[in-house]
Amino acid sequence: MSFIECRGLTREYRKGDNVIRPLDELDLDVPRGDFLALMGPSGSGKTTLLNLIAGIDSPSHGALMVDGEDLASLSRNRLAAWRSRNVGYVFQLYNLVPVLTAYENVELPLLLHALSRSERRDRVLAALERVGIADRHDHFPRQLSGGQEQRVAIARAIVTDPEIIVADEPTGDLDKSSAHAVMALLQNLNEDLGKTIIMVTHDPKTTQYAKRTLHLDKGRLLDAGPVPEEVTA
Repeated sequence: MSFIECRGLTREYRKGDNVIRPLDELDLDVPRGDFLALMGPSGSGKTTLLNLIAGIDSPSHGALMVDGEDLASLSRNRLAAWRSRNVGYVFQLYNLVPVLTAYENVELPLLLHALSRSERRDRVLAALERVGIADRHDHFPRQLSGGQEQRVAIARAIVTDPEIIVADEPTGDLDKSSAHAVMALLQNLNEDLGKTIIMVTHDPKTTQYAKRTLHLDKGRLLDAGPVPEEVTA
């Protein structure tokens, strides 16, 4: 069994009298340690798939197994608890809280865990150091560049030491230089720490940092291709 295994994965919802199906009977295997880029036109189901794997949404039909856990069977509360332990999410527009410092933004996910203040501090500083922005820990988002904000967002995503990092257009709001730095950082997290990364992107240039690229259209994979071997950190 793959680390992440989707079988017949379907997400649908009603809009008036119509049934919208952003994912349609999708099969996918993602081994541990993979760095997978997902491409496709708008409305092809990329972000829907990302949100299902991240435990933000639940499938309408099909199976979604992550490390032997059937996410489709979990209640909303259990799914939220699973997500807080296992997934870090990197957004295109950073989603930092503007009234909190970089340090406080990174600390937020740890408040859901039973850690002392000193344990939280050690983890936050280690995460900020990992992304190369520890010297800006006391800065607010408005005092940071876009690239620096995204580094803080990545630090927030990894501070709980999740096995999975999902990234939705992580370079979509960045200039070329900042985009390269962010992608190199994600690549290092994959290669050095063995994080399993699933990234949605419209930019073919970012796919060079991934281990493989799959294309979706109308809720289905055009070509799943061979499944790489599992990687252990």
